[in-house]
Amino acid sequence: MGKIETTPFDAAKYITEADDVVELLNDAFESGHAGYIAKALGVAARSEGMSKIAARAGVNRQALYTALSEDGNPTLETLLGVLSALGLRLKCEADLDEAA
Repeated sequence: MGKIETTPFDAAKYITEADDVVELLNDAFESGHAGYIAKALGVAARSEGMSKIAARAGVNRQALYTALSEDGNPTLETLLGVLSALGLRLKCEADLDEAA
C-alpha cells in the first residue's frame, strides 16, 4: 500500500463570508486566550490576503505574520489596524454574569 500524502489544514481557505470572520473572532475573544485571538486574527487576515490586509493596516507583511501567529503578541495598534482592514471594529459589552 502506498504512502498517503496529506496537507496541513488551513481554516483561512474555508472562510468565505464576513459572518465567518465575525464568528471566528467572537469565539476567540470570548475565550480570553491571547494566543487563540492572535491566531484567529491571522486566519481572518489570510482569508482576505495577508499582503492586502498588511497594506491596509499599515504594517509590514512579515511583521504581521509574526504578530498574528499563535505565539504572537500583536500591539493594540496592530489589532485595531487589522480589524479595520477587515471592515470590523472592536466593541465591548458588559459581562452580566460577572457584573452581579
